[in-house]
Amino acid sequence: MNARSIDLTIEHLVLHGFAPADRARIGAAVERELARLVGERGLPAAWREGAERLQGGSFAPTPGERPEAAGARIAAAVYGGPTP
Repeated sequence: MNARSIDLTIEHLVLHGFAPADRARIGAAVERELARLVGERGLPAAWREGAERLQGGSFAPTPGERPEAAGARIAAAVYGGPTP
């Protein structure tokens, strides 16, 4: 099996309604979850077709939600799957 690598750059992640102190934890969680999703499911069709911009949509933070959970929801939205 050939291992391939991809380079994914998130230029701009807008987070309204989240604590500024949580931004690094949210960003790290987004990266981890995207890596997991791509590793398990492969590249989404939009990515294979060369999309240069992806929209993750929007959703409200859940009161008391941990930054890691928010990051996982963001990653799932960007990936194109259902949010957990």
